[in-house]
Amino acid sequence: MASVKISVLCSACSFWAGFLFIFDRFLVTLHYENVSNSNNYKKMTKAEIANEIAKTTGIDKAAVVTVIEQFMTVVKDSLAHGENVYLRGFGSFVVKQRAEKTARNISKNTTLVIPAHNIPAFKPANCFKEEVAK
Repeated sequence: MASVKISVLCSACSFWAGFLFIFDRFLVTLHYENVSNSNNYKKMTKAEIANEIAKTTGIDKAAVVTVIEQFMTVVKDSLAHGENVYLRGFGSFVVKQRAEKTARNISKNTTLVIPAHNIPAFKPANCFKEEVAK
């Protein structure tokens, strides 16, 4: 009698364990699908930006690509030399200073010092934020 109860209990437990495993996999899959589809924003590449500018201005696409690439070069060089770039109505490309900090390598159980360094950042203008919020 006890062995029958144990076998029924084991089969019930294995059923629920299997069910929970499948349900867990379903939830994980659903979560990843929602995360990947949560922002249904169109991703625009540099080539698509160049096409759009060329279409609206009537300027040759090759010239537009050259201007875009030169703009990016000027911004990178300015930030590399510690100069911020301010574009009224669009935003600011600024250099932020990160302080020195200690970090841990968990796999080797060691600590290491990350030196102070500069990072580029973009701060959108208020009118830019309002336009995107619409």
